[in-house]
Amino acid sequence: MNVTIEDLAPCRKLLRLEVDAQAVDAAFEAVTREIQQQVTLPGFRPGKAPRAMVAKSHAKTIVDEVRRKLVNEAYQQAVSDAKLIVVAGPDFEEVQFGQGQALQYTATIDTAPVFELPNYKGLKATKEVGSVLESDIDRAIEVLRKQRVEYQDVERPAQTGDFVVVDYTATTDGQPLTAIAPTARGLTKQTAFWMQIAEGQFIPGFTEQLIGGVKGETRTVGVDFPADFVSALLQGRKGVYEVTVTQVKEQLLPEVNLSFAESWGAQSLEILREGIRTDLEAEVNNRRTQSVRSQLIQQLQEAVTCELPESMVQNVTREVVYDVVKENQQRGVSKDEIAQHKNEIFELANNTAKDQVKISFLLSKVGEQEGLKVSQESFTRRIMAMAAKNKVSPDKFFKDLKKNNGLGRVQEQLLLELAVDFLVDNAVIEEVPAAIPPASA
Repeated sequence: MNVTIEDLAPCRKLLRLEVDAQAVDAAFEAVTREIQQQVTLPGFRPGKAPRAMVAKSHAKTIVDEVRRKLVNEAYQQAVSDAKLIVVAGPDFEEVQFGQGQALQYTATIDTAPVFELPNYKGLKATKEVGSVLESDIDRAIEVLRKQRVEYQDVERPAQTGDFVVVDYTATTDGQPLTAIAPTARGLTKQTAFWMQIAEGQFIPGFTEQLIGGVKGETRTVGVDFPADFVSALLQGRKGVYEVTVTQVKEQLLPEVNLSFAESWGAQSLEILREGIRTDLEAEVNNRRTQSVRSQLIQQLQEAVTCELPESMVQNVTREVVYDVVKENQQRGVSKDEIAQHKNEIFELANNTAKDQVKISFLLSKVGEQEGLKVSQESFTRRIMAMAAKNKVSPDKFFKDLKKNNGLGRVQEQLLLELAVDFLVDNAVIEEVPAAIPPASA
């Protein structure tokens, strides 16, 4: 067998393979003999049909099996001999094949990048330390109060902090906004639209102009669309809104008392506060732990420069784009608005994908050099946790993963997590005082 390897790109190679005619003929003979022993032809006992008749009646089957056998065996041998780590492919292209002649074909593959890891033991990171404060618990309780908020109609002028229900129509230069930005239908006209009178709500400077408005009143509101406004076609333009206030509502937050505590399943305010403290401590510890892990991964990433397999980057980019679009749709962003920002979405997704792919290779190599292995116990725990999250039985979830070739991805993710654990265990971590959050307005 002859093999030549050509670099098409830093992580893409073209293998030219040739299997000599003698080996091809031997494969035809072996496959024909195997099929001869298995088939039954009229007038002959099983496995006793003449070879020539079998070769003629099953010619296509024999050719296909010989091709499959020789192509795969030669390719696997070539990859092994060259010590290539294949991450995508192969894409085969036949050049020549038939009895009495050499098999010639090509295989295009993407390979893992070649790089040297820096010293990854002793990486430095900072970790915040500090206890959950009473003021932290107070802020959490305010969040809980807002989740129990009620709205009451009031017969008075609107004040800062109130909610108003309005009908509006909008123009720019005397034309509906949609004449300039066809997808901005929601910005052009709405009925029974809720907005809070507060700085930065809706369009900058809009809601403040409704202070003092009363039910049934119509006001003209002028706005300047910011240079970074979500609708690119309206950026920098002036808008004029005709706004009719149909309702003024004030927020009624519940008192922090025993009834409030019981509404959250606590027997007293003290128990509620202790439960919040426990949750906040767990949240803070998790956030600080993740910060350390992120710092170490970033240091490792910045210390290595390497090319990446384009096919892997493309695949991950598609996944990130899908996630971004799905998240925006769930937030109520229209398809037209998403389409307006498709270039920015793709650029963000592509950069994210490059980071993810690079980090995956770096951590995999750390795991390889340190001989890290995923235990069956941790693999089973992860499958059970994923099954619970998806609300299916572990057995069904395992079978579905296996069917969709997803078990390897779970194994890979666990191995990457082990590699990060190793970095943390061998890092130099400096504890620093926790930053004090800004006081609430």
